[in-house]
Amino acid sequence: QVQLVESGGGLVQAGGSLRLSCAAPGRTFGFYDVGWFRQAPGKEREFVAAIRWSNSTYYADSVNGRASISSDNAKRTVYLQMNSLKPDDTAVYYCAARWKYKANYVPYSHVSYDYWGQGTQVTVSS
Repeated sequence: QVQLVESGGGLVQAGGSLRLSCAAPGRTFGFYDVGWFRQAPGKEREFVAAIRWSNSTYYADSVNGRASISSDNAKRTVYLQMNSLKPDDTAVYYCAARWKYKANYVPYSHVSYDYWGQGTQVTVSS
C-alpha cells in the first residue's frame, strides 16, 4: 500500500498561484507514475496533470500553460504549480499514483491509478 499525502491547498484570489505537494512517506516516486485530479462540488473528478517515472508530463487542456507538474525524488514529493488561478479551478485536488511497470497507462483516466490521497481544498475567489 502506498500512502499519499497532499498539502498546499488554500484560499487564493483569482490570478494568484498555489503549489500543491504530494508526498509519499517511505517511497520514491521514481517507481511510480503520478497524477493530479480534481473534483468540484456536483461535478465528476477530472484530470489535471500527470508525470511518469520517466518525467514525461501530461496536462489537461483546461490548465495547459497555467500548470506545471514536477517530481523531486530526493524529497519524495510531486509538485503541482498552478498559476493564473480562476474561480473554475476551485475543487478538491487529489494526488494519485500507480506502479510504473503496470501496463496500459492512460494518464488522464482515474482508473489507471491504484493509490489516492485524501485531497486538499483549493478555493479561488473572484
